[in-house]
Amino acid sequence: ANTVDIVHDGYGAYDAATVWGGGEYGTQVGAGVYTLNKTGDSGVGSTWHNGSISGFCVELNEAAPSQTTRYSVSMPDNMTVSYTGQSLGTAKASYLRELWGRYYDPSWSQGGGSSTANHSAAAFAAAVWEIVYENVPSTGTHWDVTRDGTSGIGGFIALNVDADLANRWLQSLDGHGPKADLWVFCNNGAQNFLVAVPEPTTIV
Repeated sequence: ANTVDIVHDGYGAYDAATVWGGGEYGTQVGAGVYTLNKTGDSGVGSTWHNGSISGFCVELNEAAPSQTTRYSVSMPDNMTVSYTGQSLGTAKASYLRELWGRYYDPSWSQGGGSSTANHSAAAFAAAVWEIVYENVPSTGTHWDVTRDGTSGIGGFIALNVDADLANRWLQSLDGHGPKADLWVFCNNGAQNFLVAVPEPTTIV
């Protein structure tokens, strides 16, 4: 088994956002970096040392764990989005890897970020949710966090975030940018988290 034992114990850079999607309807949520404290693992979970791990929420309808909880470690492609019941799939996983590879700022992992860092991290979170909940558009230039472009139970809208920044990042994704090595910590009944394999210098 590939597992990690984690608890949500704080935030890095983040801000409030108002969202529609994933079972939320005009709900104010914390958008940005979630700090997870890891205390155990098995298999691939040992890639992350015990201690603090930074990640992004990928399920709006689930709560972050307030006590240590065992999570499985999965490739993003294979994650099932609990609200829609659909697998994330290869195309969306590729968009997430490129979004992270191009625009994630490691300084966001520090708590008490500047207002610029908080706004940027919240825009990044909105971009992540846009990819998770919307259908993949015919071209990346059609991503738009301010418009619900998916019929049925899918779709996503974010307000009170820097939508121009989120859309600029999303609409630049063309498959040719750097791609981060991303995984998802998954738990049926709790918040799933998108995380990156730490850089060698971070591990040291």
